[in-house]
Amino acid sequence: IVVVGTGYVGLSNAVVLARHHDVTAVDIDAAKVELIDARISPIDDVELADHLAKRPLRLRATTDADAAYADAGFVLVATPTDYDPQTSYFDTRSVEGVVSAALTVNPAAVVVIKSTVPVGFTEELRERHPGATILFSPEFLREGRALYDNLHPSRIVVGDRGEAGRAFADLMVEGADDTDIPVLLTDSTEAESIKLFANTYLALRVAYLDRK
Repeated sequence: IVVVGTGYVGLSNAVVLARHHDVTAVDIDAAKVELIDARISPIDDVELADHLAKRPLRLRATTDADAAYADAGFVLVATPTDYDPQTSYFDTRSVEGVVSAALTVNPAAVVVIKSTVPVGFTEELRERHPGATILFSPEFLREGRALYDNLHPSRIVVGDRGEAGRAFADLMVEGADDTDIPVLLTDSTEAESIKLFANTYLALRVAYLDRK
């Protein structure tokens, strides 16, 4: 399994999956790669720091993306998609670049998008890469508690109703500490909508709390 991007989403997913599988974390930042290989968390997250330092993980990190893609069964994309509220625009160029590069090296890999993207984005990517298996699986994580939220997920949502979607959902359930986890397999656009609606709801809650 390859995870591209080692922010809160990418690194927490890499650690969860590395409890049972060989995982390669890919990042363009060589300093972050060195920290991860030294079992030091490059981000502030108590559970991540503990697991990297003390737990047995089948995890390594690299800046050589192409070498990592070559043997991957799954490639998780967790690169930034900065959102501009003035233009309502997601900058998805990093995701598009990773998907294209991974499928060029390894067309058989299952690509799982973990980055936040606009509704319809995954379907558009599938049209650009006919024959490829591209899924969207949203995250519902808190900064600073990302690994905890992956170990104890409120739900697992995968935007694919087929065999690949089920296989990925099973990987996430396997890595969690909880056993009775709601799993929802949907169409890709529905999964993208779930993520955006969840973000909007949380933003509204914060807005109203700030007023008090």
